[in-house]
Amino acid sequence: MRTKILSPTLQTFDLLELAPYTKEGAYSPNASKDFHLYYVGRDDVHDILKHILSRVTVSLYLNMFGYDDDELNELIMKIVHDPSITCVITLDKSQAGGVHERKLLASDAAQDPIGFSTHFVIGQSSTHQISHTKGFVADGKVGAEGSTNWSASGEGTFVVKGAPGGVGYKAQNNTQSVFTDPDAVARFQAELLAEHLAASKVRASTHQPA
Repeated sequence: MRTKILSPTLQTFDLLELAPYTKEGAYSPNASKDFHLYYVGRDDVHDILKHILSRVTVSLYLNMFGYDDDELNELIMKIVHDPSITCVITLDKSQAGGVHERKLLASDAAQDPIGFSTHFVIGQSSTHQISHTKGFVADGKVGAEGSTNWSASGEGTFVVKGAPGGVGYKAQNNTQSVFTDPDAVARFQAELLAEHLAASKVRASTHQPA
């Protein structure tokens, strides 16, 4: 009898899965079981985000200020293309106007116009300020939030495999938290949905394009 090979998911996710991406490769014995903070330029934040986003199978609620990472965007678009996954994405209007972000989003919209207009909202906060949240909730089980924008310098994408440094390496002073506390996850998901709806209303009131 052939054994079915299952793709990794977040249904049994444990923060210990992310320990190899830290500088030490392990957590302290007294580390929290449902919260950990990672540091750009020290820990491999880019691959931490990839690890989580590549395992989404149920839902993704995302609000990202700086959206300038081709690899993470590719993972997001795979989620957008999957009709079995509930996907809500909010981006900031001013930040999305940057040269590379505008090109990246235009490519997404051209690739899947209906999917893009259905899942993405590019707008502002309910008070017409920037939408500055930088985080997501994946599958209702894993939350991630911090000062990290999705860009090479924002995440400190490693040039030398598995270690900071190397020619062309850049890293801002940013943090990235990942948490699994059920109450925090549920409350953050509700907030992300509220921010999405607010951005949708602001966009509609000012007749902004999707």
